[in-house]
Amino acid sequence: MVSIDNGSIAATANDHAAAAAGGVTFPSMSHSNGVQPDSDTYRKRKMTSIPLEVGTRVNCRWRDGKYHPVKVIERRKLPADESNDYEYYVHYTEFNRRLDEWIKVDQLDLNSVETDVDEKVEDKVTSLKMTRHQKRKIDETHVEGHEELDAASLREHEEFTKVKNIATMELGRYEIETWYFSPFPPEYNDCTKLFFCEFCLNFMKRKEQLQRHMRKCDLKHPPGDEIYRNGTLSMFEVDGKKNKVYGQNLCYLAKLFLDHKTLYYDVDLFLFYVLCECDDRGCHMVGYFSKEKHSEESYNLACILTLPPYQRKGYGKFLIAFSYELSKKEGKVGTPERPLSDLGLLSYRGYWTRVLLDILKKHKGNISIKELSDMTAIRAEDILSTLQSLELIQYRKGQHVICADPKVLDRHLKAAGRGGLDVDVAKLIWTPYKEQG
Repeated sequence: MVSIDNGSIAATANDHAAAAAGGVTFPSMSHSNGVQPDSDTYRKRKMTSIPLEVGTRVNCRWRDGKYHPVKVIERRKLPADESNDYEYYVHYTEFNRRLDEWIKVDQLDLNSVETDVDEKVEDKVTSLKMTRHQKRKIDETHVEGHEELDAASLREHEEFTKVKNIATMELGRYEIETWYFSPFPPEYNDCTKLFFCEFCLNFMKRKEQLQRHMRKCDLKHPPGDEIYRNGTLSMFEVDGKKNKVYGQNLCYLAKLFLDHKTLYYDVDLFLFYVLCECDDRGCHMVGYFSKEKHSEESYNLACILTLPPYQRKGYGKFLIAFSYELSKKEGKVGTPERPLSDLGLLSYRGYWTRVLLDILKKHKGNISIKELSDMTAIRAEDILSTLQSLELIQYRKGQHVICADPKVLDRHLKAAGRGGLDVDVAKLIWTPYKEQG
């Protein structure tokens, strides 16, 4: 990701598309026999059938300068003036799909080519290991999984979305590398970069189109009601039925960073809560969450996303906390849409832990699960599972008993980490949807 304001290319610690290697350049290959890399690649190509077939496994030089195992997902011919005939879309088998990319043949170690590989061992751990730091950097914001898809649906999903169609997008002053496929309309099939209006979220193929649009666009904030403002931070509620195009555009954009959760067909049924940083130029989206207007399962959040330039600033935790403050205003308990991925559960378990243990530390006397649920709007089952995972609850004489030793609570609170930005409830001015009607 780079900042466009000053024209400089500034790698940031938040660029999860680049993961642990943000801003790292590839070192040149050393050859003891003095042969240049191009000649070496040529010799290897003579020993290996080129072009490589889809499904081929080979080692590929990644952004950290090291070789990692990949699988060839797709291939395409290069323009006639290129030196190599094909480029390859590869999946790094150690990494999340968001890091899949198009690469040139000179990034491949053609001596490592494997063509006859049993699909059943596709995901076996290879001899090349990620460091714990690399894995944390790649996975730390991944909150969406495929747990609700059966094997056939998962194969169909991965086949349809296997090649990332948009490589980068421009939004406001940021150019952002995308993570996943998003089903933009067919007229955008030939685009690798899209330009978004940061206020109405209309998207265009060319910078000139965006500049013309910005001269006409009257919006300086999302097209909804501002329900929260605290300093430079604002939250807008956008009704998908009243602002259908905005809702669809938001879902197209979000799909670039969420592997499968989308709402782009049924935005009428959802409310979108768009978090913005505000300055004299307008209100700039940093993330959002959506929720169903009427959820039979008491879901208070469907999708959640913090845009890559704004990650690791506490906004994701703020969005989770905000969803529960809305539930309190509604007089309901809430829970995120199921199923949660492992990392999604980790994010919520951290929030539940901080909220519940903070109450237990301050509370004098006995307190029940029901009372905790009423105070926090957290579903009783989520409270129970959280306290059980922390070994703070026991089952005695037909009822659950909370064991709240202060030293144990402090240890768990420290492990749960910081809570991010606080929601100042006094600044929240909001009427629940059913009452608006």
